[in-house]
Amino acid sequence: MTEIDTRLRILDAAESLFTRYGFEATTLRQITGAAEVNLAAVNYHFGSKEELIREVFRRRLTWLNQQRLQELDRLEAEAGGKPLKPSQILEAFFGVALKMAADADGGGRSFMRLLGRTYSKPSEFVRGFLAEEYAAVLARFKSALVRALPGVPGEEILWRFHFMLGAMSYAIAGTDALHIVAEDALDDSDAQALYARLMSFMLGGLRAPLPVLQAGSAKRPRAKAAA
Repeated sequence: MTEIDTRLRILDAAESLFTRYGFEATTLRQITGAAEVNLAAVNYHFGSKEELIREVFRRRLTWLNQQRLQELDRLEAEAGGKPLKPSQILEAFFGVALKMAADADGGGRSFMRLLGRTYSKPSEFVRGFLAEEYAAVLARFKSALVRALPGVPGEEILWRFHFMLGAMSYAIAGTDALHIVAEDALDDSDAQALYARLMSFMLGGLRAPLPVLQAGSAKRPRAKAAA
């Protein structure tokens, strides 16, 4: 095997095992066994387990965020300086990710399940790494949403984005929640149907009326629904 082949085999094996067992429960020996390489190969290419975890994310997450920004650039160029519709912004950010999650053969589904599960239980170093990877893309999308929803405070937009990330992560993480909420198992194998349902749900949440928040004895007045 060439060095590139060896590196890819290690990354593929690590991604699969991390998705299945989690970061802490997966050992380097399990990874080397699945990749059919020796431990020295992991040390040579990555140096440590933490760096291997970073590279597992970086090789797909960098591409994913680039696609998101390219799609946002295209939409903003077509808008000619006018604010985008909220639905367009969600499509650019979440739509790209959901399409990647539908790619079973190319590894997209496995990676998005790993990413979804990581959102709910990130270790300290993974949290810091993801914050760095997302910094530029989140700043661009927040700015676009602020322009699209002038009546919604920036803080509220961040909260709603947080909730939308959670909804997407939960939907693609491969959990068995559907078997809990339904007596008869719902079919979650149709990627297009999942995409349509999830996008509809998130857009509804983004456009929901602002909450009435209590600060001491004062209440914030209820605002109109976001457009």
